[in-house]
Amino acid sequence: MHSHLRFENPPALPHEEVAEFLERALRDPSLEGEAAVVLVGSALNDDDREFVEHWCVQVGTRAVSGSPLLGLAGLCLGHAARRFGCLSDAALALAESLAARAEADPTDVDGRAVDGFDDIRSFLHLW
Repeated sequence: MHSHLRFENPPALPHEEVAEFLERALRDPSLEGEAAVVLVGSALNDDDREFVEHWCVQVGTRAVSGSPLLGLAGLCLGHAARRFGCLSDAALALAESLAARAEADPTDVDGRAVDGFDDIRSFLHLW
């Protein structure tokens, strides 16, 4: 008997739950895996662009060097650019910075930040 793995995008959670969980995860690295699911769910399914950007920026500026949440924040900003067709100047600057850090030192920020920035350039028709 073969078991088939099936990927499902996580749902967007209520804003209060997202904020509480991500705040806890930024203080406790043991929660990073669950925080990733929460952030991706928001980036892919929450219709409030400002809320999604806010938490991507919070995670992308506050997670410690080497945290997988840094690359994920950049990737999620790419999702936001695709979904909403725009990003704030702060979100765009962070995405560019995370991608540059990933290219300079993948142990600092993983390559998903580069993928996210590539998506941003593509979907926002930059450079």
